[in-house]
Amino acid sequence: EITLIPILLILHWYGNYKKKRILTQFFIITLVGSLAMLFSLMSLSTYAPNYDYSTLVNIDFSENKTAAIWIMAGFILAFAIKIPLVPFHSWQARTYTEGPTAGTMLLSALMLKMALYGMIKWMIPIGIEGLSYWQWPLISLGGIGIVYGAILAIGQKDLKTMFAYASISHLGLIAAGIMLFSITSLEASMVQIINHSIVAIGLFLAAGIIEQRTGTRNIIRLGGVAKVAPKFGFWFAVMTFISLSVPFTAGFIGELLLMKTLFTAHWLIGLVATSTMVFGAIYMFKAYQGTMFGPTYLGVFEDLKWNELLAFALLTGAAVYFGLKPNAIIDFVHPNIEEIHKLMLNTNIEK
Repeated sequence: EITLIPILLILHWYGNYKKKRILTQFFIITLVGSLAMLFSLMSLSTYAPNYDYSTLVNIDFSENKTAAIWIMAGFILAFAIKIPLVPFHSWQARTYTEGPTAGTMLLSALMLKMALYGMIKWMIPIGIEGLSYWQWPLISLGGIGIVYGAILAIGQKDLKTMFAYASISHLGLIAAGIMLFSITSLEASMVQIINHSIVAIGLFLAAGIIEQRTGTRNIIRLGGVAKVAPKFGFWFAVMTFISLSVPFTAGFIGELLLMKTLFTAHWLIGLVATSTMVFGAIYMFKAYQGTMFGPTYLGVFEDLKWNELLAFALLTGAAVYFGLKPNAIIDFVHPNIEEIHKLMLNTNIEK
């Protein structure tokens, strides 16, 4: 929760917010979610002598399942806003679009992932007796977000707005995988959390460079950048393919495992999950083709500097490394995920 303070200050000081109500909306909406989670945590004092993690996750709500449902609801509201899940996403696109590049990177790559991690580590283990009540409603919201975010991304002309809605689509897939709460889906979600962070930084960095060099992010006003800045054209293409989860990247492993587990749970949600590949190809190639090829509307476009080259190279290296060695993530998180997952088996909740 403390991370919201520096994020808000970065957005306020360096963002291009013509209407401060966008920032006010961001603050109020996230605050409402934070307060809901605070109330859930406070209510736990009725059932536990202290706030030690092991004490909280061992609370037995088997005779008071309603309490577990409402306690989990407070966490759900907080995390659904921060991820964000549809329909709690109203703050996201405008905040991303008008925010500085660094602020947008922090929001998308770090703060939102804390919410996903919170679902795995806190929300479900503490209120696990309420999982069966909230599981499919949240999986359904994740599925809606996959399609809704992708369709909105396709219709955008502003690069940052397009990537913001694309983020909603990918995060909906991860949230749905987490709510299945199987060992495989949780491990796949962790792989995809890291992959999405890499992709988000790369794409928003590319959008920031374009805006800095040309003064616009509107695809219609751009074109032919690859002709005058071939290095940037190459690395933007690399990030485009990484975002599409091509083989040998972390996204390929993460999405494949998530789709497999979702198909196993229900064919319909699995079918919705696979649509992310089709929609993703449409909006990413639209973004790349519209900015890099076609008529040249630009005068001078300075090619990548050494530090920008280094950033793209590091991001690509990380994506390929985790694509070739996904066990570097899976083996690291497996013991803890297995321990958390045992809680569900011990409470006899139907998977």
